[in-house]
Amino acid sequence: QLVDSGGGSVQAGGSLRLSCAASGFTFDGYAIGWFRQVSGSGREPVSCIKIREGKTYYRDSVKGRFTISWDNAKNTVYLQMNSLTPGDTAVYYCAAGPESSFGPGMSYRPIDYWGQGSQVTVSS
Repeated sequence: QLVDSGGGSVQAGGSLRLSCAASGFTFDGYAIGWFRQVSGSGREPVSCIKIREGKTYYRDSVKGRFTISWDNAKNTVYLQMNSLTPGDTAVYYCAAGPESSFGPGMSYRPIDYWGQGSQVTVSS
């Protein structure tokens, strides 16, 4: 399973770091993605990292502000979010799936594991 954490409430311009820890499996061979969902909308991919390839991807609106990283020893993926704006307010989920289906223009299917979600609220 995946356990994500680190959400909270901040003012615009602030920072948060989300964590996604794996239990019962290792990230090696997977892609780990962060998705976010606003009430009434579907989940949109925010960023992902392909563990074996070492490649990272970001949606345009977060490039330069968010950084995804992986700690092998802790089997944890992080999403450092800086310069947050109210538009970043959402529930953030981490997910694990095949490297072949994660990345820009890819299907992000199947998702093998989902985290439970962490609320991020950014006030103006």
